[in-house]
Amino acid sequence: MDYDRYETVIGLEAHLQLATQSKAFCGDENRFGMPPNTEVSPVSLGHPGTLPRLNARQVEYALRLGLALGSGINQINTFDRKNYFYADLPKGYQITQDKQPICVGGALPIMVGKAWKPIRIHHVHMEEDAGKSIHNLHPNRSLIDLNRAGTPLLEIVTQPDLRSAAEVDAFMRAIQRLARYLEISDGNMEEGSLRCDINVSVRLKGQEAFGERCEIKNINSMRFARQAIEYEVRRQIDLVEAGGRVVQQTLNFDPVTGITTPLRDKEDAHDYRYFPEPDLPPVVIAPETLEEIRSTLPALPWEAYRELQADFGLGDYDAAILCEEKETVQYFKILCAEQVNAKAIANLMINRILPYCQENRLSLQQFPLSSLQISGLVALIETGQVSASIAYQRLFPALLEAPAGAAPESIAHQLNLLQHEDEEETNALVLQIIAEFPDKVTAYRKGKKGLIGFFMGELMKRSRGKADPSKATALFQQALENNG
Repeated sequence: MDYDRYETVIGLEAHLQLATQSKAFCGDENRFGMPPNTEVSPVSLGHPGTLPRLNARQVEYALRLGLALGSGINQINTFDRKNYFYADLPKGYQITQDKQPICVGGALPIMVGKAWKPIRIHHVHMEEDAGKSIHNLHPNRSLIDLNRAGTPLLEIVTQPDLRSAAEVDAFMRAIQRLARYLEISDGNMEEGSLRCDINVSVRLKGQEAFGERCEIKNINSMRFARQAIEYEVRRQIDLVEAGGRVVQQTLNFDPVTGITTPLRDKEDAHDYRYFPEPDLPPVVIAPETLEEIRSTLPALPWEAYRELQADFGLGDYDAAILCEEKETVQYFKILCAEQVNAKAIANLMINRILPYCQENRLSLQQFPLSSLQISGLVALIETGQVSASIAYQRLFPALLEAPAGAAPESIAHQLNLLQHEDEEETNALVLQIIAEFPDKVTAYRKGKKGLIGFFMGELMKRSRGKADPSKATALFQQALENNG
């Protein structure tokens, strides 16, 4: 099957649960992990006669996201009822926004390879979540947990701009990162804070018309998203190549079998019988409110990435890791205020500080070394007093175990880690090693230049890590070439 003849076209509907204290339209606590059916009330249970009350924080968070995406803001927006029956939807309808969503347009930049690609946003609207159906706890029955019912959501609907599972992965991670920068959601997919419906179609490359699309519902794992997309693309191409026709459907993805199966024919808007929500007035957003929220926005992830490259001279890899979390960028800048070598700071953060914090479940603010100590450690490496390998492997762990505020140079001196400048002694060791390994010398001279690492390893062992690596390497190269 010639799959390369086809292009994949994907649009997403990403559902982001908001980190508000209460639910969207009532005062129930908005907390994850509570015992089933304990975070409920007559309003979230849909009892007759109860009335919704809008959560102002949900509106604020929607505006923060919309402004970050560069969306247009509907300063008068309304709510609608989306009617459908399902066991975990207590009211028999969902309060959402259909006709006048709060945010329209905009784009989210994602990294594809080493280039940024803007994914256009169709709109962002506010709504409430449904409850949760649980099918694996009883052999004959489905169980319903309504704690999630009424949780405030933002639905981010994209244009069909995505072309692969990898781009979907990049988009979802970018939304997660942006939500955390804006402090509107934790974006934890494993807890259901971020889920997506994936609209997939295929068309011949060069063709402008879209193919018939199928929607894969409620994906809450990027691994499952990739598997679902890859299977569905193959299924649609196989069907078209066999002379069949893709039927617009809503699909379920089974992670166990790795296949998609039909849930129902795809609904259109009229199937949901949308009509204006009679119990909620229009939301009117004052211009000064917009400007106040705009003024509180942090530097956004793609802006932080560009700043790390332009102002600090970091490469793609370092910038991508450091801008993953807002706190990481901020911490990096604090360290750079104490030490001018940004690349050395980035190396230490990526290779030692971040792994240490992850292993010990610490935030960067809880990291035990001060910015002054870290600056001192980097300075020892930069001035050649301690080799980078010795600093990482011995001095860094020793500093973590030393009394608070201990000076890196003092600890290096106590451990006899400071490199010496005795070139004669280093040269003697170089000649001694060359004499002891004639077979390695012969192999080096025949072209196995990588053996320089072997020679350096021997030297660092014998000098107890105190020889200057750059000078020692030059001495080895000179001795090996001159005696060739």
